[in-house]
Amino acid sequence: MPRTADHAQRRTQIIEGLLRVAGRDGLHAVTMRSVAAEAGVSLRLVQYYFHSKGRLVNAALTHLEEQSNRRWAERVARDPEGSVRAAVEGFLAEALPTDEHTRVFHLVFTSFAVLAMTDPGLADQPFVAGTDRLERRLADLMARARDGGELATGLDPGTEAARLLALTHGLGTDLLTGRRTPQDASAVLAYHLDRVFTGASPAGRTGPHD
Repeated sequence: MPRTADHAQRRTQIIEGLLRVAGRDGLHAVTMRSVAAEAGVSLRLVQYYFHSKGRLVNAALTHLEEQSNRRWAERVARDPEGSVRAAVEGFLAEALPTDEHTRVFHLVFTSFAVLAMTDPGLADQPFVAGTDRLERRLADLMARARDGGELATGLDPGTEAARLLALTHGLGTDLLTGRRTPQDASAVLAYHLDRVFTGASPAGRTGPHD
């Protein structure tokens, strides 16, 4: 019988096949058959592990979320300041689609949200759970900033977390469509953070992607 590690490796192989198809051709081009061909496995194996396109895409989003959280933690660990603003800037560096990893994540998530409006099979999947988790983490960071005197007076941590997430999603879409450059998006976010946190931006840094 296959070992647990073999199952995990096979699932990852299939998920990465989906991400290549979605990143190259768009999420609308993703089918169980196209993913099987891209991953170099049988259609039967894809169906065995994921049962439906909705479950497969949701697993891919969870996979991307875990990768993003790992990179975010690594960024925070490398920062000697340990401030909440530095942690938020680390999140922004991961959230905006400025490289292949972040571009595919934003593209798949946004496409999934749009397709789920008309596809019951996708709508049944808990894809918003990842966003809810992220908003809670940001709200916790904002609460830490408030308690440590880093948050500007009178601001509500939960509301600021929701606003930052909405701003990031909007700027991410602008980047994908070419409406803004990464430098433009970073400038907008730095402007916003300067008004959320007390004090100026850390010395020598003007935005999350500099």
